[in-house]
Amino acid sequence: MHQMNDLRRIDLNLLVILDALLSEQHVTRAAERLHLSQPAVSHALARLRDLLGDPLLVRAGATLVPTARALELVAPLTEALAQVQSLLAPNTFDPASTRRTFRVAMSDYGAAIILPGLIRTLRREAPGIDLQISHASREGMLEGVLNGDIDVAAGVFPEMPNELRNSVLFEERYVCLLDRQTLPANGVLDLPSYLSRPHVLLEMRGSGTPEIERALTSLRERRRVAISLPHWSVAPQFISGTDLILTVSSRSVREIDQRELIVVPPPFEIAPFTFVLAWHKRRGGDQALNWLNRTIEEGIVRG
Repeated sequence: MHQMNDLRRIDLNLLVILDALLSEQHVTRAAERLHLSQPAVSHALARLRDLLGDPLLVRAGATLVPTARALELVAPLTEALAQVQSLLAPNTFDPASTRRTFRVAMSDYGAAIILPGLIRTLRREAPGIDLQISHASREGMLEGVLNGDIDVAAGVFPEMPNELRNSVLFEERYVCLLDRQTLPANGVLDLPSYLSRPHVLLEMRGSGTPEIERALTSLRERRRVAISLPHWSVAPQFISGTDLILTVSSRSVREIDQRELIVVPPPFEIAPFTFVLAWHKRRGGDQALNWLNRTIEEGIVRG
């Protein structure tokens, strides 16, 4: 509680600068984010150090590393600024007149599910809102949200940092995609057949599909991965005319032409997973971001 009391002694403008410095860990980037000069931010940091009696940020190469005292201030600072932002936010948000760019992180799987409906809605209801879409591993997306490089991330995040809020978009299950001609005569893909055949693994910077591997490990089994890909969009082309198997989320194969390919249940139990939106708690009072998140959620429900 003493951290919050310390913050109450400080001018609100200095708190905003401190928040930017802790997020960016770089004076120039913090200045650019706040539309201030670099000397102004440096002067503010000097005042904060004097007021709080701590260096707060110490240089390590090209970046500034927060001290233990600064890390203690992150949570109460985020809470304080979120409360102020909520208090001062206008009562109404007009998507039709807003001009804004949102930075959204998602995989190509998430993009295929979210973007078609979202973009149509934006062009119809909020033509001044632009999107910058980026792609990273699960860990990379969350790190982007934490450090302010990303406004909202959509994905599978088994471990959610305390600093982030999230909402569940849907629960998903796994299916197997294979060439129709290679399905056993009885129409059932059994475990021995699954394990004897080569597999396509969808993997982004080491994140992989841990749900599948955990399920196989529990059976004391392993599969042979013949092809590892960072995206799934070309994978169906590899499946047709081969003995390869792609174990993938069911929504990603909804539009597959099943004249040559077939979708069947996996021959072992794989835990379902939840697909969520994640954003920083300090953005709780951002009505434009809240509107974007609701629009994404509603689009998933309608879809």
